[in-house]
Amino acid sequence: MNTTTIDTGTATRLRSLLLQMARDEDALACDENAATPYWEPTPLSVISHRGAAHVLRAQADQLLAAI
Repeated sequence: MNTTTIDTGTATRLRSLLLQMARDEDALACDENAATPYWEPTPLSVISHRGAAHVLRAQADQLLAAI
């Protein structure tokens, strides 16, 4: 059980940073995917960036639920 407390302002800022990082990961995925010809398989780096964005958003949502 996590008993660490965090004030609302800090939690809101942290959530905002997590969401910005997720957007950055999505942008990297889009840029890399756009550089890949359509007949090529999706690069693993694109899949990884999308996965990282998903995890960052999940952490931001979890933080929101804990506030």
